[in-house]
Amino acid sequence: MRTRAPALTRRQMLRAGGLSLAAMGGLTACGTTTATTPVPTLAPGTDPWRRFAGTTINFISENTAPTAAIAANLQPFTDLTGIRVNIVSLELQALVQRVALDLAGGQAQYDVIYADPYQVLAPYAAGFADLREFAEDPSYPEVEGGFEDFIPTQLEACGTFGDSDAIYALPYDCPTMIWQYRIDIFEKYHERMSADLGFDPTPSGERTWEEYYLIAEWINQNVDEIPYGTGHQAKQHDSLMCDFSNVLWSYGGDYFANGREVGLRGTEDPGPCLLDSEEAVAAAEFYDRLISIAHPGSLGWDWDGVGAALRAGQIAMAPNWHEFAAPNESELPGKVGYAPMPRGPKGTSNHFGGTGIGISATASGVRRGAAWLFVNWATAQQTQLDNLKSTAGGGTPTRTSVYELPEVVAAAERPTELPNMLTAETMSVAWEDEKIGLRPKIPMWNECDTALFTEVSRMLAGQKDPRQAMSDAKNRIDGIVARGWAA
Repeated sequence: MRTRAPALTRRQMLRAGGLSLAAMGGLTACGTTTATTPVPTLAPGTDPWRRFAGTTINFISENTAPTAAIAANLQPFTDLTGIRVNIVSLELQALVQRVALDLAGGQAQYDVIYADPYQVLAPYAAGFADLREFAEDPSYPEVEGGFEDFIPTQLEACGTFGDSDAIYALPYDCPTMIWQYRIDIFEKYHERMSADLGFDPTPSGERTWEEYYLIAEWINQNVDEIPYGTGHQAKQHDSLMCDFSNVLWSYGGDYFANGREVGLRGTEDPGPCLLDSEEAVAAAEFYDRLISIAHPGSLGWDWDGVGAALRAGQIAMAPNWHEFAAPNESELPGKVGYAPMPRGPKGTSNHFGGTGIGISATASGVRRGAAWLFVNWATAQQTQLDNLKSTAGGGTPTRTSVYELPEVVAAAERPTELPNMLTAETMSVAWEDEKIGLRPKIPMWNECDTALFTEVSRMLAGQKDPRQAMSDAKNRIDGIVARGWAA
């Protein structure tokens, strides 16, 4: 759940730092750089967690819930390692610019980086260390459960780029869009709704988008206590791209050919945009109809707005990020349920918005090693469990083993003190290989994102029909990709 506002291109960011692409501190394509200071050898009998005691490192992050939880509970890491961590927490666009300038400088100010896959990792993969360097070094503590303990689609989407085998980041957060609905409304009107509509309206990944539309329309016309059946994050903003993409993918449309691979691994050359395909046009036509019967506030809402509307009783259901379960349960205890997104002709698609954390390739010496200890600890099982319990923030785990812990399994049922786990059954479906929705991981995605949500917004405003909006978005995105890294 993060604002992917239009940002400067990679070349513009580097120019802001006074350097060209060619001057990025000696970074290579595989994401390594020659360390100016070697990491000290581990002395016999030394605790591998204590080898860098006395070191201070810097972690730059978006101001997300997991980072808020870690910032509120750093003492266990310092007690374990003797390492101090300074955390700089920013809005995402400010973070992207800071990271670009830092990498261009060639000497890391920030040792650990919140590596948004689209705005940071895709444009700057060469600026990250390959974490296999540390995981395969027996002088460091082992990665608990290995890389394979991370949910596979999340590890690829958050931690890899292109054809390289390198692991640039470990999954750190995992917000994903799912269907959220008022249990009490659906239970109260279940029989009437079923009789009138001719199908079971209970939300699930087996309901279609057309059925979702009919449910929303029925609630508009028949339910007094809730003004509108559905609401959406349809503001002219990154949130609109997120909301529309769920429909696009489920209808069989995509941004580029081999969309799943482009979303998982990423590429610098995705080829022609496919938004003018018949599948994409059909998705746009449906989305235009759907928003026309949604709460009119939808055109001004991002994810926070639609989440607040659901909790305020303005809408009976909405697609939104699963980590809104915590505020939902706080304000409407026991009244909000969760299901995978409705399906289109191709199936259900649930938009993934997760991010990893990695190490600057320009970090060296003890700070490089200390940064790895922090990345290892910050994504470890116990830390993820502590984050899940945190009252300061927290997220949901990215490790399979955490979901298998007895207390986490038990928390999936009410009453619960871990409300995000109420979505666990839904997330096990949403993260399946063919059901996770992955936007393109390409260096120029920021501009492409802006082109898409601008054209869809014009469609929703009645300025363009769906076919014209998709054609114009395709042409704009093709131009952006063709320019590549041009300023």
